[in-house]
Amino acid sequence: MSVPLAPRSRTPLPEAPAPAAGVWPASTRVLPGGDLAVGGVPLAELADRFGTPSYVIDEDEVRARARAWRAALPTSDVAYAGKAFLSRAMIRWIEEEGLHLDVCSAGELELAALAGFPAERIVLHGNAKSPDDLRAALRLGVGRVVIDSTGEVARLAALVPPGARQRVLVRVVPDVAAGAHAAVRTGVAGQKFGLPLTGGEAEDAVARVLGQHRLELTGLHCHLGSQITGLDPYVTAVRRLVPFLARLRERHGVTFPELDLGGGFAIPYREGEPTVDPRAYAERVCGELVLQCARFDLPVPRLTVEPGRWIAGPAGVALYRVLAVKRTGERVFVAVDGGMSDNPRPALYGVRYTVRLVGRASGEAPRAMTVVGRHCEAGDVLAEDVPLPGDIRPGDVLAVPASGAYHVSMASAYNLVGRPPVAAVSGGRARLLIRRETLEDLRSRDMGD
Repeated sequence: MSVPLAPRSRTPLPEAPAPAAGVWPASTRVLPGGDLAVGGVPLAELADRFGTPSYVIDEDEVRARARAWRAALPTSDVAYAGKAFLSRAMIRWIEEEGLHLDVCSAGELELAALAGFPAERIVLHGNAKSPDDLRAALRLGVGRVVIDSTGEVARLAALVPPGARQRVLVRVVPDVAAGAHAAVRTGVAGQKFGLPLTGGEAEDAVARVLGQHRLELTGLHCHLGSQITGLDPYVTAVRRLVPFLARLRERHGVTFPELDLGGGFAIPYREGEPTVDPRAYAERVCGELVLQCARFDLPVPRLTVEPGRWIAGPAGVALYRVLAVKRTGERVFVAVDGGMSDNPRPALYGVRYTVRLVGRASGEAPRAMTVVGRHCEAGDVLAEDVPLPGDIRPGDVLAVPASGAYHVSMASAYNLVGRPPVAAVSGGRARLLIRRETLEDLRSRDMGD
């Protein structure tokens, strides 16, 4: 049950500066005592109620962002990329907002089924789908399976029941370099996803699918990467995919009704960083698709886009409590009760975050500090050289915005530290979506003597 949080009494203090626009949820408000409220709920109150570290998700921000893509692309399909963050509540929100859903495993698929998400609006991805993944997709009746290798064609076809047909897309690689880090650039040759347009692999896969009467090929899929800040890569992909569609029509006599251009849309993690505007995407990328199809005398396929981070990321805030402050020479380290187990992205991709003191105001001038985690790794750094008040001390609560995507989903139990809880806020109320992983949860998996 949702319980409204009563504000604590505090000595009035000067109002703190407003948070950076675009980095925090739109509902974020500065309170007189130096705290921030998200969804009408003070963040310090949430830290007290749910403990730290914890994640906060603004439900209204999620819904508004889903609607932004639906409004920009009213004749297309918008599929939320579940790998960014998935829970039963999140699945319900995106279903109610009219989105589709893409998943990458039987686990994500079964959670969607448990939440009652319509299976025909689900797309199953994955470069190495297990037999269990494919069986679950067929049993539940997913709308599309994305073929990622030629060997997968026969494996999937063999599992389709007699008399049935499974709709599929073939994932192709248009050789477009895009993304904030080499580890997330998936539209270039030489990585594990998809089939290259050059060299014949993609066309071979298409021919194999067309030869399987239990598979129905509805179109192509591609995904260029993650944290893509501009629209040029998507335009380039369209300019390479449409001629390929024309070549398939010439050689196989088929015209495909669907084209999935994936996602990867950037969000700001710090003030001033760029993002992608869905309206600009619709005007430029969809306009290019219409233009290229006219050039090759092709009907315009129904477009699918897959925003994940763009919807979930800015809706989330991570909360930590300071455990220690250490001065080493000219550097100040602020150690918190979380770290790379709940946010591995700085260690993996060098991502830089915004950090803010919440729960109290400070008259001290800010200075550059490095926020580090509790784990036994020198690379366990959450935010390097961020401005924090000079009187930061143990017990303070720190808030990290843009934490709604790839935090919960990538969290681990490193050092046997349980994964944090997730709380949703909306209209001044908070409720628990995912409980904290306890020591008993971790011990129960150990079956040894």
